[in-house]
Amino acid sequence: MKRFWLAVSAMACAASLQAGDIVVAGRAIDENEAGVAGAEVTARNAAGEESHATTDPTGGFTLHVTAVGQYLFAATQSGYLPVKNLAVEVHAGMGQVELVLNHVKEILQSVDVRASPDAVDVEQTQSERQLSGVQIMDIPYPSTHSLREAMTLIPGQIGDSTGGIHFDGGRENQTNYLLDGFNISDPLTGALNTTVSVEAVSSLDYLSGRYSPQYGQGSAGTLQIKTQTGDDQFRYSATNFFPGLSTVGGPHLGDWTPRFNFSGPIVRGRAWFSDNLDADYNVNVIPGLPRDENTTNTLQASNMLHTQVNLTPANILYTDFLFNYQRATEFGLGALTPPSTTLDERGRTWFLGMKDQIYVARGTLLELGFAELLTLARLVPFGTGTYIITPTGSQGYNFLNSTQHSRRGQFLANLFLPSWHLAGTHQFKMGADVDRLDYEQGITRTGYDLYGVNSNLLRSVTFEGNGTLSRPSLTASSYLTDHWQARHNLFFELGVREDWDEILRRWLWSPRTAFSWAPFGSGNTRVSGGFAVLYDPTIIQFFTRPYDQYTLSNIYTANGALLLPNALSIYMLPTERLKAPLYQNWSLGLDHQFPWRIRAGLSLHRRRGGDGLAYVNTLPAAIPASPEIAATYHASYVEQIFTLTSARHDTYDAVQTIVHQDIRGRYEWMASYTRSRTHSNEVLDPSLEQTLLLGPDNAGPLPWNAPNRFLSWGYLPTWWKNWAVAYLFEDRTGFPFSIQHDNGQLIGAPDTNRFPDYFNLGLHLEWRVKLRKYRFGIRGGVDNLTNHRNPTVVNNTLESPSFLTFYGSEGRHYVARLRWLGKE
Repeated sequence: MKRFWLAVSAMACAASLQAGDIVVAGRAIDENEAGVAGAEVTARNAAGEESHATTDPTGGFTLHVTAVGQYLFAATQSGYLPVKNLAVEVHAGMGQVELVLNHVKEILQSVDVRASPDAVDVEQTQSERQLSGVQIMDIPYPSTHSLREAMTLIPGQIGDSTGGIHFDGGRENQTNYLLDGFNISDPLTGALNTTVSVEAVSSLDYLSGRYSPQYGQGSAGTLQIKTQTGDDQFRYSATNFFPGLSTVGGPHLGDWTPRFNFSGPIVRGRAWFSDNLDADYNVNVIPGLPRDENTTNTLQASNMLHTQVNLTPANILYTDFLFNYQRATEFGLGALTPPSTTLDERGRTWFLGMKDQIYVARGTLLELGFAELLTLARLVPFGTGTYIITPTGSQGYNFLNSTQHSRRGQFLANLFLPSWHLAGTHQFKMGADVDRLDYEQGITRTGYDLYGVNSNLLRSVTFEGNGTLSRPSLTASSYLTDHWQARHNLFFELGVREDWDEILRRWLWSPRTAFSWAPFGSGNTRVSGGFAVLYDPTIIQFFTRPYDQYTLSNIYTANGALLLPNALSIYMLPTERLKAPLYQNWSLGLDHQFPWRIRAGLSLHRRRGGDGLAYVNTLPAAIPASPEIAATYHASYVEQIFTLTSARHDTYDAVQTIVHQDIRGRYEWMASYTRSRTHSNEVLDPSLEQTLLLGPDNAGPLPWNAPNRFLSWGYLPTWWKNWAVAYLFEDRTGFPFSIQHDNGQLIGAPDTNRFPDYFNLGLHLEWRVKLRKYRFGIRGGVDNLTNHRNPTVVNNTLESPSFLTFYGSEGRHYVARLRWLGKE
């Protein structure tokens, strides 16, 4: 491990601003000479007097000290090894101080690597929750190869029963997902479908509620995925390079999730790389299916290559290249969907990002970036027979055959200006972002038959029209923000963001404000809060449905008589311009640093959203069609016309408390409790591919609403050297679900029933051992130690003989992990 060093060079002359004060100028950089923004810098003299500063976007800082003499400097930033107690002789006319913070390299840590500052960061006005790469590797969450699963370790984030991720009660497409500063959400849906190796990640930073206007649209917040960088030392590691064994459904060859990592210099002192390759061969056993039909295989692979090239000391170029491959032979297999009804899924993703950081002058940084994201998704059925839906499950062959291509080209520019003084210190940032989105699809759907509990045909559906379409979109945005230090213990962030897109063609203004105040001189307590107007991105998927296929249905009575022939269901766009989904966020927080490195926080969050996009049935059921509609669609009746509206209103309220302690070395624990409420007047989204007859009331809790959630995890020392125990504990309210008739008619309001409460305790033991010159980490443990029943699927058809039968609980199972951590 590199030792921390500090060099004083004659680069700039510091002048006194007022009598008795000496200004010390400096810069915090990493081992590759890139500026470290947001680092906390402290200088302490022999009398115990301290001066504090936070580095600007270029890594620069200035400290005011009252006298010359020797000072002990310290610098901390999350994700970096701290600089501690480095002696510097301060005098008039001294040069610039450089503090070098090395990135945390998880594979080498056997000493104190915690980079959390000893005091609360009062300059941080945003509401931020962070998960480091070390924590991602230490905590035993289910499917430890999955970055999506790792996100559930962040308080306030929850994964639903279908694998969707939801931050602070929001829909998945209401979060802004960034990979090293670039948007990587799916161009069609806005969801996060990109796969990144967990070992490629240096940190996950989640900004909620009142985040800076620098970050794009997304009422639920912004998730920043920051990747590892290389240095002048070659490093390599491998994880799970042998297939595993699984006890789910009986002992068998289980998942194989090999990961290989290699980093180091391209040109020492000038260019570096970090490459992370991972694969996931998953053998998924579905409880509730016959033994010879309960297994599905999936193969996923990804490679993440990150490089840094110092073109000059003031010009640094970063590049990212990410490739994803996905293949699932029986996609959608479940307790109610046997193998023949599933799909063969194939997917590809390519991402290329380039970012150039140019240090124009002291305190001034220009950042230019370009990225290209391309996706391919293919779904193929296993046969061409009839698809049959019954109250006890599905039969036959799936009706969907689809090919989808999407593309996003992104250009961004950010300018960070030097600080200036007027009623305090101001730090301005401004920037712009332009995205070009393109989507194409070729989809054919045949049809399906819907049967009742008495095996009587209730509905026969055929898909008509052309499922081939394309849809482009252009978005543009800009922002301006001022980070204002009004007093030494009082900070504000004031800013505004402007957004425009080609679909809605509206100029959207998003003002945001936040504050942070340390009421006591120690800096151990912080009160923060803010208000933000946020807009959701315009999702292309909403605007493709009217150009897609439509359905014609023959509807039958209970005794099998034809009731309505050729009943039409279509999707339409309104004639008037739609509004943009607008949300207002209020947040307030209290943080305190207790002795023994225990930090506690209490936060309140309130979000109110209106003008959300939703398809609403604008006709009552089964009325005679007008001659024009009948002639156009060859229909006898119009059953449903779903029109896109700006009628959705969402609410989210939460109280959250978090307690975290760094113990020593890499050991720590965290506990959080969240009391929340997530509600919408448009809970269920009608789908072209699913018969769901919504009543007049579509209001209720959203499907991922869990009013009470307790989460705790830790990585703790034991009495034996090189042994550690890791745990994960989660206890929450079960998710809500709806009840329906066998004909697809919703009964009452949606989501009025709930799954059983979820309870999971995972306990793992890890041994780190050195064999010859190499280090290994061997881990074994138990997930769902108490064998608690945690179902994910329910039969919600009232007439079904298995009504309210729950499926999908994995039960207790044993897991192991082997990691080769490279040389000592």
